[in-house]
Amino acid sequence: MAEHTHVLFVEDDDVIREATQLALERDGFVVTAMPDGLLGLDAFRADRPDIALLDVMVPGMDGVSLCRRIREESTVPVIMLSARADSIDVVLGLEAGADDYVTKPFDGAVLVARIRAVLRRFGHASGSGTAAPAAQDQGPADGGVLTFGDLEIDTEGMEVRRGGQPVALTPTEMRLLLEFSSAPGTVLSRDKLLERVWDYGWGGDTRVVDVHVQRLRTKVGQDRIETVRGFGYKLKA
Repeated sequence: MAEHTHVLFVEDDDVIREATQLALERDGFVVTAMPDGLLGLDAFRADRPDIALLDVMVPGMDGVSLCRRIREESTVPVIMLSARADSIDVVLGLEAGADDYVTKPFDGAVLVARIRAVLRRFGHASGSGTAAPAAQDQGPADGGVLTFGDLEIDTEGMEVRRGGQPVALTPTEMRLLLEFSSAPGTVLSRDKLLERVWDYGWGGDTRVVDVHVQRLRTKVGQDRIETVRGFGYKLKA
């Protein structure tokens, strides 16, 4: 997977930037490393990388603002790098459209694993040949189209419409919606969603799930996905 995969890496610390770039290149990634957000944005527009790794605290344009700018132009996967696990910056990065985050200092093997996990699920959501969740127990379907009120989900074309209008979802949001639509009315725990959508084989930060559910609600309807306190979330059948 890593071979020829182009990574944009924005980090202002010279030692971390150079060491991480070397580690990623040893794993077969092609890396463009930039020391600030403005140069990172220029590199993104020029190179159109396969994935972006953005440190939160970089000069010129901070990582959260850079993530927002990237998300305005592309659904390319974004992983934020934050020095503190409990930082508000983690939530701000996710709300800006990041798909995941890694806490610094990080182990190179862990970072590579998270990159590969993100790329795997993006390949899934873009229809690269990996099957979508099984279409059973859903709303009325017409071919590969699932219908929940005014919400239509084309599981083959990977398109969503609400009230007949197209809804733009990132691949992570699409994966999340597909999980909900595969079992409408069934409560899915945050841990289960982390495992199925984020490909976590280990415990993860449930804030990732909560923020993405909130983002998804703004697009498909606030009342479409219900919170079941103490358990998780479910799609209203």
